[in-house]
Amino acid sequence: MSDYANDSAYHRPVMLAECLAGLGLRPDGRYVDVTFGGGGHSARILEKLSTGHLYSFDQDSDAEAEAQKLARPQFTFVKSNFRHLYAELESISALPVDGLLADLGVSSHQFDTPERGFSTRFDGPLDMRMDPDGPLTAADILNDYKEADLHRIFGMYGEVTNARTLANTVGAARRGRRLETIAELKQAIVPCTPRGKENKYLAQVFQALRIEVNQEMQALQEMLLQTADVLRPGGRLVVLSYHSLEDRLVKNFIAKGKFFGEVEKDFFGNESKPFEALNRKPEEADPAEVAVNSRARSAKLRVAVKM
Repeated sequence: MSDYANDSAYHRPVMLAECLAGLGLRPDGRYVDVTFGGGGHSARILEKLSTGHLYSFDQDSDAEAEAQKLARPQFTFVKSNFRHLYAELESISALPVDGLLADLGVSSHQFDTPERGFSTRFDGPLDMRMDPDGPLTAADILNDYKEADLHRIFGMYGEVTNARTLANTVGAARRGRRLETIAELKQAIVPCTPRGKENKYLAQVFQALRIEVNQEMQALQEMLLQTADVLRPGGRLVVLSYHSLEDRLVKNFIAKGKFFGEVEKDFFGNESKPFEALNRKPEEADPAEVAVNSRARSAKLRVAVKM
């Protein structure tokens, strides 16, 4: 049986075998899964450990409940956003670690739960919070942000080509009443939704809102910067991303130790960066996996080693 067929109804892990290989797992190693989600990757990491330990992060209470199924001495669940990576691990004397896995984006369970508001397939509240107790929802953004700010996030985070028109359309729709449901948003933006490309367009709009709700780009940058202090020399950094914005940040960080600009060099011209890439180009899921898991279609896997 292939690794990608070994999953659950709660969550189907993407590129499972490739992620495990990237981590270079040792039975006595100490590892971190900063995106527990449905626990697909965590469960398989635990199978490989004997005296080692796995620390899994997630801010979602649904994930916390799912993590209870993996309870054992080698496993610790940390209910926290991964932007607090170093502080959380330091507080439980879990530093340094041998490998870190980040499977970015939304879990299958979150997409498939209508009341979470992540999927364009269902009607439901305009929520999109990965942390159900978070202060900001998609409805708050759509109803309370200035049109200029909506224009910015639709263009930057969703790469929507008619972002200004979309922002103006939302602004006009909300003047009569608040937009509270997915169906209301879809109806409101029909005039600027390209005919024949509705699904792709709505996916871009939802991506932009979700990223803003959860501060995903800021949290990702904060987490990546901490990995250099969390991993031991020779430790592995394994990151799965699902859109170009994430992948660009990961690629730049691995290549340069920073997100923008050129790599810094010392007096002798030696590059100053914490990681060395182990795959120059990102790995992608094979067609067989994509056929059974649509989330794998856009996945890009990057692996690096701590210098």
